[in-house]
Amino acid sequence: MNSRICELLNIEFPLVAFSHCKDVVAAVSKAGGMGVLGAVGMHPETLEQELNWIDDHIDGKPYGVDVLIPNKFVGKEEDLKSEDWAAMIPQEYRDFRADTLKKYEVDGEDLRGQTTQNSGFGNNMKEEGAQKLLEVAFSHPIKLIANALGVPPKWMLDMGKENNVAVAALVGAKQHAIKQVEAGIDILVVSGTEGGGHVGSVSGLVLVPEVHKAIQPYGDIPILAAGGIATGQQMAGVMAMGAAGVWCASVFLTTPEAETSPTVKEKMLAASSSHTVRSRSRTGKHSRQLKSAWTDAWEAPDAPDPLPMPLQTMVGEPALAKIDKAAENGHKGAKQLATYWVGQGIGLVDETISAGQTVQKFKEEFIEAYERVDSFFED
Repeated sequence: MNSRICELLNIEFPLVAFSHCKDVVAAVSKAGGMGVLGAVGMHPETLEQELNWIDDHIDGKPYGVDVLIPNKFVGKEEDLKSEDWAAMIPQEYRDFRADTLKKYEVDGEDLRGQTTQNSGFGNNMKEEGAQKLLEVAFSHPIKLIANALGVPPKWMLDMGKENNVAVAALVGAKQHAIKQVEAGIDILVVSGTEGGGHVGSVSGLVLVPEVHKAIQPYGDIPILAAGGIATGQQMAGVMAMGAAGVWCASVFLTTPEAETSPTVKEKMLAASSSHTVRSRSRTGKHSRQLKSAWTDAWEAPDAPDPLPMPLQTMVGEPALAKIDKAAENGHKGAKQLATYWVGQGIGLVDETISAGQTVQKFKEEFIEAYERVDSFFED
């Protein structure tokens, strides 16, 4: 396609797929799009193993890596160890998560104790931790590096230029997009509130053209539209509004390759667009996820106010890991609690097809949408 994203990333079709699963990354790239591996929760050694696998299975196609370097979070400027972060979590939060599991007859009594689980999430968001991840990433033939929750630090932008790797930044508001282009990023991922994970409050239908118009005085930086995009028809629509391609994630969560558990896949396939919620219960920041008994519990009047990032991650993830394990074994209460990040576009997903087939379906639907619009101009 004649798209600036295709030219910049050397891909056939301007669909970029974010995934925590290496298999999805490889499959999307081999199908003509680009897979991007989410690395924030990994140790550098784990990332090295994942990227080695991708290199061996991607047939030389381009791919990318996504990190998370927020401009602000608890402990960013301090030299904190895992035990220090764990000590910041009040007992009230440990008891609340254990009581929530107990209500649904899931054993989580050990969650009442202090734990350093998921403290690596905080270390990876610090510049020192992120640099270690990026050093691993740039030692592989990546073609894109992406960052969320703030302007990438200058050293990250410099690493991109030195290695001829495009740097992308995720934004959910016009003013954030302007700051990103002023900093010198190569690609803007403009995410509407419909998307899964960390999102703002503005619809993509409004945000994409708003950002496209706002950045013109600074240069026509290519935009990847994100947020609830699960079909080629939607892709055609956002590209008509100023995007040069799309960034998708949720549509790949029900594929056989995806990391999501069978229980979550089943719930997603049955979900409508109204079965998601923006909640702070998982990371401390608003992130859209599948509505469940777990998210409902954190909205109850007696629930404690979620802690700031990364402390809320340390509260939630150990509990959710227990829930997922119990759900996989058929536990009824755990299935009610199970959740995962997902956007409103999941309401458009009603079948299980492979990641590669998903890309092909996007291509077919895009052409259908283009031909439909083109027919309006026929005599």
